[in-house]
Amino acid sequence: MEKIKLFLVDDHKMIREGLKNFLLDDSAFDIVGEAENGKECLQLLEQNQEVDILLTDVNMPEMDGLELVQNVKTKYPAIKIMALTMLGESQHIKKMLAEGAMGYLLKNCSEQELINGIKMVNSGGTYYSPGVTNAIINNIRKVKPQKSNVALEVALSERETEVLHLILKEKTNKEIAEELFISVRTVDAHKRNLLDKTGSKNLAGLILYAIDKELFDDI
Repeated sequence: MEKIKLFLVDDHKMIREGLKNFLLDDSAFDIVGEAENGKECLQLLEQNQEVDILLTDVNMPEMDGLELVQNVKTKYPAIKIMALTMLGESQHIKKMLAEGAMGYLLKNCSEQELINGIKMVNSGGTYYSPGVTNAIINNIRKVKPQKSNVALEVALSERETEVLHLILKEKTNKEIAEELFISVRTVDAHKRNLLDKTGSKNLAGLILYAIDKELFDDI
């Protein structure tokens, strides 16, 4: 099986070394690059774009994680981005997800959680630490306590609603297909329709939309 190629971005060398030590213990991963800030990361990506997942901190000197995400998604849209940071406030989370980060984990997460999250994002899903989702939901509820009616927002089909619900439960395309007894290709088609109907740029934006509109009681 081909290894997942990771690029690490963090302004603390000790953290990068720690990540490399335990990630390389898993045969699924290969570290293809590292940088101490967004600016250095972009310079290195010009030389090598063979990266599956970019794992980045948010608060860094010279170029922070948010600006890095914006640049990478514009220049190298195939690279998936995950945030690994101490910043758990909703404003940081929402900005990163809105720009295209497919995962957001806090640095106090377990090694196994990080490994699981990377593998899930690599397979086409999304992953957020439990505290991340809670921070977004709590912030939205403070601002807008009234629940929206899904029918009043966009005209989603029953199947699209089912797919969206499973996306929010962090299911991969394969898992969604198996649960709904449809093909992975059909799941992809439903996701494209959901993006178009909600005006979302990517899956992260779609998730923010669903949480913002409080479309599901159990999320």
